[in-house]
Order: sequence, then structure tokens, then C-alpha cells
Amino acid sequence: MDKSKLSKINRFNIRWTLFFYDVCLLAVTCFLVLLVYDGNQPLTKANVLGQFSVAFLCIFAARFILDIYRQIWRYGGIQSYIKLLISDGIACVAYYILQLSMPIETISAIRLLAVSSLNLLLCLAMRMFYRYSYLSGDRTTRRGKFFAVLLRLFGGPKVKDDSTVEQQKIKIAIVGAGRVGTGLAEELLNNANAAYIPRCFIDTSEKKIGRQIYDIPVIAEEDATVEFLRDYGVQEIVFALPRMDAEEKKRLYEHFRKTGCKIKNYDYPTMQTAGNGKRHMREFDIEELLFRDALDVADEKTSDYYHGKRVLITGGGGSIGSELCRQIAKMGPEKLIILDVYENGAYDVQQELRIAYGKVLTMQVEIVSVCNRAGLERVFAEHRPQIVLHAAAHKHVPLMERNCIEAVENNVFGTLNTVELSVQYGVERFIMVSTDKAVNPTNVMGATKRMCEMIVQAYSTCGGKTTFSTTRFGNVLGSAGSVIPLFKKQIANGGPVTLTDLRIIRYFMTIPEASQLVLQSGAMAKNGELFVLDMGKPVKILELAENMIRLSGMEPYRDIDIVETGLRPGEKLYEELLVKTEELDKTENHLIFIEREEPVDFAEVKDKLEVLTGAVASGSDAAARTALHQVVPTYKTPEEVNATAAQAAEMKQAQLV
Repeated sequence: MDKSKLSKINRFNIRWTLFFYDVCLLAVTCFLVLLVYDGNQPLTKANVLGQFSVAFLCIFAARFILDIYRQIWRYGGIQSYIKLLISDGIACVAYYILQLSMPIETISAIRLLAVSSLNLLLCLAMRMFYRYSYLSGDRTTRRGKFFAVLLRLFGGPKVKDDSTVEQQKIKIAIVGAGRVGTGLAEELLNNANAAYIPRCFIDTSEKKIGRQIYDIPVIAEEDATVEFLRDYGVQEIVFALPRMDAEEKKRLYEHFRKTGCKIKNYDYPTMQTAGNGKRHMREFDIEELLFRDALDVADEKTSDYYHGKRVLITGGGGSIGSELCRQIAKMGPEKLIILDVYENGAYDVQQELRIAYGKVLTMQVEIVSVCNRAGLERVFAEHRPQIVLHAAAHKHVPLMERNCIEAVENNVFGTLNTVELSVQYGVERFIMVSTDKAVNPTNVMGATKRMCEMIVQAYSTCGGKTTFSTTRFGNVLGSAGSVIPLFKKQIANGGPVTLTDLRIIRYFMTIPEASQLVLQSGAMAKNGELFVLDMGKPVKILELAENMIRLSGMEPYRDIDIVETGLRPGEKLYEELLVKTEELDKTENHLIFIEREEPVDFAEVKDKLEVLTGAVASGSDAAARTALHQVVPTYKTPEEVNATAAQAAEMKQAQLV
């Protein structure tokens, strides 16, 4: 027989088996309440049969109308039981009204309520017992076999002797016996095909420790020793504490890492995409390696500002640009224009947003370089953007050291083109993405970005229609060419993991954090502000590498070596601390500050641009580098900065972390 037909027959048989048991329970109820207990109103057998018939009609009519017999009760949650409760409540009212109009002796409302309530209680008890039998039958104990037999009597599925299957499952300890942790345990217990089986909860609540949830013991954190976990066969430890702060997560991670168990997280992915995700069991994401609290800087006011606007994002296919596209798409713009010279990145984000939003989002991709003034002007003329988010830039420090002219042309003059066209076409707001490497730069990339900041600030003083602002942030986790993907590849290849210097430190933030900061600071800009974000504590790259190796199930220096290769051209040991609160002005967001910096005079910026134009025209990278030193006074060589790095406040702070 065809499998689908057989499956339908089995479902049909199970429903009618349950219906038969419910009829039996109603008969028992009527026998006890109406015949055995006669109260002050004894009934004849004929009247009892009449009452049974009316109750039968009302109860089962209501249950069939509300699809009670379509429920799969072995997976039934509280919603299923509430639905049955509502069904029988309606039936009780109908029963009382109908019996008054039938040619049978009526019973009192209290007695009728007793019939309905006792019948409902028995039906609920039977379903709960059935579900418990299903959950308990998949065991090798005598109790499990007993419940497996009962399950078959209820018409449920045959339970196999799953001792081998259970042994093959990965045993886990769940850290957190709250709503998320217990939800995970229930999901795993109810899914016979799950690869995991919970063996214990680990919690700090005295109200829960020593008790059981779903027959799973809850133990204290200090009792979760290596010996205890070994006795329980625990192979992996799963964190189910979504609201845990960064310091506590770091402490727990270090504590449980010593057990030798693999550590996982049960939560949403931290690198959000356009679609909506759901909680799942996963490896720690790269952001969590830093054990810092994620900063959520977006708000309703920001969303309202971008809603219904025409927004142009340059560099829209890059790491930051693509996330800006995702964030803007959520805010309901009139039109989103994604501009990039790299077609693959732009195509990828376009397809992602089309899948997520379909025709709801009006979107256009333009493949053009910001250095191409004529091509860029065509985009402005066609789309007339109201807001420009300028994220297009060359960002790789060592590559720009060798290709200095290209860095100046793309970063400086590409920004100049975008700024001038924004003014020409009456853009309401121009928001530039900058970097902490622009603060006292030691490399070409940082120097060009500092020059870009000066251009934007200078144009903010011209009194035009456009409001200008710049936003600085640090290194972005997971962006193309960043240290995390490099470490991942090196670990996957068996090592070694390479660090340019074992002392090196950096400030990090996630791509969504950086993008939200750009959007919120841009929305609050009045004109000419240089916004910076409180990025927290610096991260030792050596410690980051060690944690990544451990999370891969290996031990640093034993399984994977860490090798020092020497600082690259233009690289310094530390980045400047962006937020020095005594030198900054606060904003309405306690994480966002404004640099107290007088804009460079517009005429002076024009002179600087002429110097750079001449250097680029010479075709000499050395001349371009010399010109950058001339126009960016804070541009120093990395040797100058690294020689005194040990005395820097940033390096001292890193030693305390």
C-alpha cells in the first residue's frame, strides 16, 4: 500500500481511538454522577441515558467544530489543553440550554456542571498521561517499558528499544534553567530525531537547585565539576542565558572550558541578516569571543528619520555598506540606491534584500566608481537622493602603503566627488563613514581618511542646504580581510596562527553596531559634527587568537602554534582611544560623543587638495606619501609611535583587562 495512504489510515485510526476513549470516559462520568450518586434527585436509567445522549451531542459537536481530534497530543502544549477547555466550556452551556428543551427530566445546574467538569478532568488527565507515556516510553528501564505499553494502548506510536540510539546522542548540560534553557530541553526531549539529549541543568538560583525539570536534575554551578559531568556523560555544555552580561559570560566560559567539554550557545546568531532568525544551538560567534556587551544604538527616532527617504549608499556591497543597506531596508525608505564598483558584493546584498522584502522595497543597484565623476553624477541626476551614506573607500592598510596614489584618488578624491555632487543636487544629509585609524594616523589609509574628514567638515561651513557629519569607529568584526576570518582559515588549515606582534591591541565592534551608529549619529547631526563611539575596552589580539583556537576544540601552542611575524608597513601596536570623555561633548545617546574640533578653513582644504592633485599627477607613490604628510599634520611614521607604545594609556588599559 502507498505510504501516504497508510499514513492517512493511521492518523484516522488514532483519532477514532481517542474518540472512543473519550466516549467511554463520558459514559463513566454519567454513570458515577447521575446513577451511582443520586443526590436528592434520583434518575431512572432512561433519563440517565437521555442525559448521556444530550451531553454526548453537545460535547463532541463542540470538539469536532474546534478540531480537537486533529491535535497531536504527544506534542500538545498548553495551547492544546486550553483549546479543549474552551470547547468543553461551550459544550457545558449548550448542554444546559438543550436539556431544558428536551423531553427528559432535567438536572440541576450544579449536577450538570459536575458532569461536564469531571468529564473534562478525566479527558485532560488521559491526554497528559498519554503525553507523559510518550516522553517516558523511550527508555530502557522497567518504568519506560511500562509506559511504552500504555502508549500503545492509547493508540500512540510503537516505541522502540532505543538504548543504542540514546547512547549515540550527544549528552549536554544546559547552563540556565530559565525559560530559554527549559524550552531547549523540552524541544530536544520531544524530538526523537534530535542529535542531543539534556542530562542536567546548571543554575545559580537556590529555588531551582536540587529540584528537577522534565526529570532532569538542576545542579549548582560549583557542583558541575569534571567528575560530575563525566559521571553524567556530558560531552557539551550549552549556554542558554541570552541576557547574560559580557563579564559573566567570560567568567562562565573560562570556568567551563576547564572541564574539557565543547562549549556552545543557544541563541540567535549575532551577525544579523535581512531575514528574521530563530534561536538555535551554535558555536560561539566571533563577537562573543570578545565577551563584551553588544551595543544597540538604533532607536525609533532614527528609523522615523530614514523612513520614506531616497537613500544612496556608496560602497553598498562592502561589509559596512551592505549592513547599512539591511538596516535602511528595515526602516521603509522610498528608494534604496546601492552604489559600488565591485559588482559581486552589490549583487549579493541586492538578492538578499529581494528575498527578504520582495516588491515592498524599491531598490536600484548602480555599478560605478566614486572616482568616476561623470558616472557618479548620472546616478545623482537620475535618483535625486535625499540622504547619502558614504562608505566607499579602500581600507586595507598594507595594500594602501604600496598603492598610495590609488588610496588618495579613491578615498580623498572619491569623497570630494561625492561631497560636491551632494551639494550640487541638494542632498539633505551627507554622512561619511570614517575610522579610528584617522586619529593620529601612521599609515596612508588612515591619513587619507583624516583628509576626508577635513573635506566633509570644511563643506559643512559653506552654508549650503546639505547637513554634513562624520562617524568614526574601530575595527569591524567579520569584515572582509579582517583578522577573524584570517584566523579561522589558519586554524582550519592546521595553523600556525600568525600575529604581527604579540603585544598588539585593537578596539572592536560588530558590523550591526557600526552601521547603527552611523545611522543614528547621522540622524541627530546638526552640521559638521565628528561623531565617535564608546567602544569599551581594548582587546588583546593574542588572547583573541588563543580563544579562537580553544573554541575550535584545540589547545594553543600544543595543537595550533601562534607565530609572531613582525609589524606590517604602516601598522602600529595600538589604535587611539576614541572616547576621552574629558575632551568630548555628550549626545542624547550615552554611547555617542562629539569630537571638539574646529573645522579646517575651506580655503585651506582647497590648498591641501591642490597639493594632493599635484602629487597624484606625478605618478609617484613616494610623492603622494610625502604630500599626505604635508596636508595631514598629525600623520606620523609607525616607528615614531611604536617606540613609545609602552607608555600609551591604551596599552596600559589593555594590561588591566
